[in-house]
Amino acid sequence: MSRIAKDPVKIPSGVQVACEGNNISFKGPKGELSLQVHPDVKFDIGENSIQVKWERDEDSAMAGTMRALISNNVIGVSEGYTKNIKLNGVGYRANIQGKKLSLTLGFSHPVEYVLPDGIEAKSENQTEFNLTSNNKQLLGQICAEIRAYRPPEPYKGKGIFIDNEHVVRKERKKAAAG
Repeated sequence: MSRIAKDPVKIPSGVQVACEGNNISFKGPKGELSLQVHPDVKFDIGENSIQVKWERDEDSAMAGTMRALISNNVIGVSEGYTKNIKLNGVGYRANIQGKKLSLTLGFSHPVEYVLPDGIEAKSENQTEFNLTSNNKQLLGQICAEIRAYRPPEPYKGKGIFIDNEHVVRKERKKAAAG
């Protein structure tokens, strides 16, 4: 039985929620989002909250998931999401030109990554930049794709770190005594 689904999602002022069948649309100061709700999960939209309901105990896990997705969309259109990315390594640099992200990561060529619509990049300096969006899932996916070019490695501590990620450092391998 889902405990998460029992809590109603509070709708902050400035956010409008509309429903058409199983599709909920959210509109706020940070943009617009829509969510297709699972057909087994029902919901009631009140004046300032959304309550998720379910028919059977088997649906309760899906109800918790849908409640979390609704909450993520409400937060996204009201506040938005931000991920801080830091490049750690000799010669690792990032250059942002509009929707194009050019990363120098120790390869023989720079890595060019085109950001999709809905993602904005802002550079702090050459080794740090921020990605912002109102869609939490899309932002996490883009960060994972960027991180995949150089994931943090435990021996030298080099790589792409997201949101002050910490990697436990390992000691180098020692030669066997003969």
